[in-house]
Amino acid sequence: MKRIGIIGGTGYTGAELLRILSVHPGARVTMVTSRERDGAAVSDVFPSLRGILDLRFIDPADADFTSCAAVFCAAPHGVAMTHARKVLDSGAVFLDLSADFRLRDAGQWQSWYGMPHTCPELLEEAVYGLPEVNRAQLRNARLVALPGCYPTAVQLGFLPLLKEGMAEPRGLIADAKSGVSGAGRRAEAEYNLCEAAESFKAYALGGHRHLPEIVQGLREAAGTEVELLFVPHLAPMIRGIHATLYAKLRADAPDDLQKIYEDSYRDEPFVDVMPAGACPDTRTVRGSNMCRIAVHRPGDGGTAVILAVEDNLVKGAAGQAVQAMNLVLGMDETAGLQSPAMTP
Repeated sequence: MKRIGIIGGTGYTGAELLRILSVHPGARVTMVTSRERDGAAVSDVFPSLRGILDLRFIDPADADFTSCAAVFCAAPHGVAMTHARKVLDSGAVFLDLSADFRLRDAGQWQSWYGMPHTCPELLEEAVYGLPEVNRAQLRNARLVALPGCYPTAVQLGFLPLLKEGMAEPRGLIADAKSGVSGAGRRAEAEYNLCEAAESFKAYALGGHRHLPEIVQGLREAAGTEVELLFVPHLAPMIRGIHATLYAKLRADAPDDLQKIYEDSYRDEPFVDVMPAGACPDTRTVRGSNMCRIAVHRPGDGGTAVILAVEDNLVKGAAGQAVQAMNLVLGMDETAGLQSPAMTP
């Protein structure tokens, strides 16, 4: 049984890690940190884990990672890079769910996140934790940079067309919607039920922090520069990402886009390509590690419309992190992640 540590376990992503790992057949959480809840029982903070996880939060300053095979960081941006060297020196694999190691350019990271990177020498070593792209590299990784929730859905949706050279790399559009849990467990008024319910709005049109991450991944898939218009929206739901993606097809693109997607994801355990004509909805992935994708070519015209849905806290965060951990530690990739979506 692999011993697992979690840094920053009181947010929604931390809660999902605890939930998933509490029933993992090959891993057991033995340490979880929180400055604010130091000494509190995990089950007092998350009563859903009462009788399932008998553990108390400790201050991260007191954490000893030497007994851990892997350590997750589910803390806000800027925290993981202060722990990375200590965790790696202890011999544990470090899996970061924040953005600290996603971008390979330290200057670009500082520009988007407003602080200098404290260990830029580790950026080149970090493996981007999208298993559908970097499965082989993850099996030998020490440091894993887990993708953001929007980047997971947007990249999985666009990748088959770009890798096959069937779409123009410029003029891509991602119109994406997220549930309010994507903003984290914060108290800002705009995320309260009275503010977010019965409403729908776009935000961050001046530039969302996930944009450079998405562009970085799409550029590597296309083998050339890409141009992406990314518009995120806040939707009146707790969980879920729905990405509607638009790509201009090249003149030699085949009529049957469905086959391109089915072939690309045929062997992927957590990508479900829907039948032709389908329109997946977020409730079909709620609580699961599945990303469901449908591809359309309206009117047999020159534009592909790809629909991608996922649970932002699972495939978009904690579930994908466990999927990556399974690969790094040599376990079955699907271990602990087989639960189907919740209905209703």
